[in-house]
Amino acid sequence: MKRTILILSLLFLSIQSFSQIKNDWLNKTTPEMDKAIEISQKNNKPILLFFTGSDWCGWCKRLVKEVFQTNEFNKWAKENVVLVDIDFPRRTKLSPELESQNRQLQQMFGVRGYPTIWIVNPVKTENGQVNLEKVGSTGYVRGGAQAWINNANTLISK
Repeated sequence: MKRTILILSLLFLSIQSFSQIKNDWLNKTTPEMDKAIEISQKNNKPILLFFTGSDWCGWCKRLVKEVFQTNEFNKWAKENVVLVDIDFPRRTKLSPELESQNRQLQQMFGVRGYPTIWIVNPVKTENGQVNLEKVGSTGYVRGGAQAWINNANTLISK
């Protein structure tokens, strides 16, 4: 009985920690770039655009597992960036609006392979439009969360 309770408790905790990590990403089910830009400008943080093929790209899955699902990354991201998922799944159907937005962003940033991460700053122009100013790009970085974070910090500090 105690063993069953322990197993159920561990399962609940692992589901909770996984969902906490996933909750911070915008754009998962609906186009939320406007919301990301608003949060970015309000909090003075750059936007991290994660271009991925979530259900087919092996390197994307590896990056998520080794970096994005860690507490270390989650803490860093909350303090430093606004997270936006730009997904191109093969088996999961996206809404037409989300698919259209993702394709436009893919073309805007010239993404040809996955995973690709762009860090951008939204800059308001004189006529009130917002441009996404490129800060830098990266992808999978060997060495786990801390190596990836160090690389991202180098990009952000430029």
